[in-house]
Amino acid sequence: MGALSAYLPSRMLSAAGRAVADLLLPPQCLICTAATSEPNGLCGGCWAKLRFITEPCCDRRGIPFAYDPGPGVLSAAALADPPAWDRARAAVRFDDHSKRLVHDLKYHDRHHVAVLVSRLMAAAGRRLLAEADIIVPVPLHQARLWRRRFNQSALLAGRLSASSGVPWRCDLLLRTRPTPAQVGLGHRERRANVKGAFAVPEDCRFALRDR
Repeated sequence: MGALSAYLPSRMLSAAGRAVADLLLPPQCLICTAATSEPNGLCGGCWAKLRFITEPCCDRRGIPFAYDPGPGVLSAAALADPPAWDRARAAVRFDDHSKRLVHDLKYHDRHHVAVLVSRLMAAAGRRLLAEADIIVPVPLHQARLWRRRFNQSALLAGRLSASSGVPWRCDLLLRTRPTPAQVGLGHRERRANVKGAFAVPEDCRFALRDR
């Protein structure tokens, strides 16, 4: 291989290595494990089952509209219970199909799922990323980080930063206390569960000023 590399461009060597790897370990769909043409992707059937959230949608909550009401119109949910954030976007609806991707990444240590998930997030949040100063992942409490061994939010933040060019930092927000899992809680219960659970470190506040 060393002698061959002197005559072949690195791009060709990379393609050859990938072809050998695909022959030994053919790429599989991240959801149903059917054969796919590219690694870290979905088969046509599973892709078609994802319910993508596209515009027009509520600028505040990201809830899709059945029709285009015009710019600046908020959903009834955003008006009735305004969230603490200015804008939010989601890539797909969370259902039994998309849940497989989320749970495999979050609970089953399948880090390669982040390749696809970050691409979906970048597409859904392209307007927000274009105006963003910095990407800050939601931190885990140290006890939960120790049990889970990694923070999927930080993993996705790093990939979003690489694809968008927006810098990211994982030290600007701290989890100050452990909280029960959000699974099974309603909207108001989730908000109450994490109230006061996050803080900006004193020595990092300057980095966030006017951002």
